[in-house]
Amino acid sequence: MELSLKHQVGLICVILLLPALCSSQDSFTDSRATYYGSPDCFGNPKGACGFGEYGRTVNDGSVAGVSRLWRNGTGCGACYQARCKIEQYCDEEGTYVVVTDYGEGDRTDFIMSPRAYKNLARNDDAAAAELFKYGVVDIEYRRVPCRYEGYNIVFKVHERSKNPEYFAVVVLFVDGAYDVTAVQLWQEDCQQWVEMRRVYGAVFDYANPPSGEINLRFQVSGTAGVYWVQSKNAIPSDWTAGAAYDSQIQLT
Repeated sequence: MELSLKHQVGLICVILLLPALCSSQDSFTDSRATYYGSPDCFGNPKGACGFGEYGRTVNDGSVAGVSRLWRNGTGCGACYQARCKIEQYCDEEGTYVVVTDYGEGDRTDFIMSPRAYKNLARNDDAAAAELFKYGVVDIEYRRVPCRYEGYNIVFKVHERSKNPEYFAVVVLFVDGAYDVTAVQLWQEDCQQWVEMRRVYGAVFDYANPPSGEINLRFQVSGTAGVYWVQSKNAIPSDWTAGAAYDSQIQLT
């Protein structure tokens, strides 16, 4: 089922990541964070995860690029809580970010959008201004479950896809603390699941896809182990590049 206009608009509107009350990683890890320039303080729609506009606006634009946590693109979409350590300027709760890009800095694990970096500060402009002056700050971080209230997992057909010659897809709104490690499509004539290639980031593709509806499943890795999740909805045969299709499933 293709998403309605209301839900398609939702992909490029503000999506808030609800702070997780329980964490899949209880302990914090020490690191450093900085920020990148942005004309509107949001994320980069050309981020290395391949999320497009979703990568710019998800979680109200509180997103980040990572390097050590990138893990060959498997880290795309992961959610983290980060808090800085300058008592007079830093908020106790810190900021919650979604990984949407790759980026290397000066011994930093996070290169944040300006919105995310500002959220490290106490709730006043003066404190935020001081953190921006630092440019790079010491932080501690931990992985937390992603929460997307009102959204199922979505398969977005990548803009470079061309029906019927080339099919590429990105998995969005993955809830919980799970990594998408593989995607497969069903080959009806062979009666088997076939592996899609991870092109880069979170983008998976398949040349000369099967005609007709496309059934997908994806492999996730988390605290419960590694297992396959199959979409309840097939992508219709008349799929189009840039369209988003609701899987009708959630992981948590």
